Amino acid sequence: MTPESSLTQYQAMPLQRVFDLYETRLRLVEAKIRELFSNKASIIPLIGSYITSSGGKRLRPLFHLISADIAGYKGDADIEIAGIIESIHTASLLHDDVVDMADVRRGKPTANSVWGNQLVVLVGDFLYSNALRNAVMQKNQKIMESLSEATTRMTEGELLQLNRIGDPDITEAEYIEIISSKTGALISAACRVGAILGGLKPELENALGEFGMKIGVVFQMADDILDYMADQTELGKKLGKDLEEGKITLPLLYLLKKADEEEHLEVKSLIKNDFSDSGIDRILSLLKKYNSIEESLAKAESLIKEAKDSLSVFPESTAKEALLSIADYSLHRGK
Repeated sequence: MTPESSLTQYQAMPLQRVFDLYETRLRLVEAKIRELFSNKASIIPLIGSYITSSGGKRLRPLFHLISADIAGYKGDADIEIAGIIESIHTASLLHDDVVDMADVRRGKPTANSVWGNQLVVLVGDFLYSNALRNAVMQKNQKIMESLSEATTRMTEGELLQLNRIGDPDITEAEYIEIISSKTGALISAACRVGAILGGLKPELENALGEFGMKIGVVFQMADDILDYMADQTELGKKLGKDLEEGKITLPLLYLLKKADEEEHLEVKSLIKNDFSDSGIDRILSLLKKYNSIEESLAKAESLIKEAKDSLSVFPESTAKEALLSIADYSLHRGK
């Protein structure tokens, strides 16, 4: 049976089963994360512990561990690198909350609302630099290049987004570039570095990197789409917050593309000026009229298929099944 034909017969394993398979190694990653946050400046482990205890599924370390597994890697460097990857992600969360002036993350006050912007920015800087310092200690140029490129793109993505805040004329290509940089780049690097550890050929390394990039983009798309599909009680807050921050996401882009001239101008005005319940309800009604949510979901589904297809070059294995299962989870999940 070819990889292509077997892929069509694939049945997703539950996500919890994926985590169960890697539970032991993920525990080692947690210990590594705490070690990376250890410092004589006590505020660093304090804030590090605060944000890492706030929830999150450690998906980026999981992507890396599974990719190293699919690449046949048998050592322990994947634990070190998984910790480095999560440290980079944590730093990005700290900086994002400062930039967004966010007060809450995962139901808890953000670190910047507790300790202030100055301390949190500096702790984020430490986590970035310390993560890359530890990556250098792997003495592998390709690993260092992958992780440093990802961190560079993450910052570029944030700057690109800030440059287009409140701009309803942003294009779909620009939106994809922003979320590819902000979310896709680190997940792609997590997968690619797993391939590097296993010594895979460039085409296989690229296949894992492509898988990670596309699934990373879908994760962000899903967040953007789910904001418009949430319970009505939550929706006003979430959609109003998106509009207030000026973030134009895929459903709004598709709406603006299909709306007639009068509606187009109305939506632009609502985006810029009206965060009230009536303004939000009007946007919801137009999203429904033009099937913008369904079109957005179809776009994300097409990326999932492309991501899965990129894994067809790998033979069947439990690790491959795990990656395919995460691909399905990337869109079909709750908040």
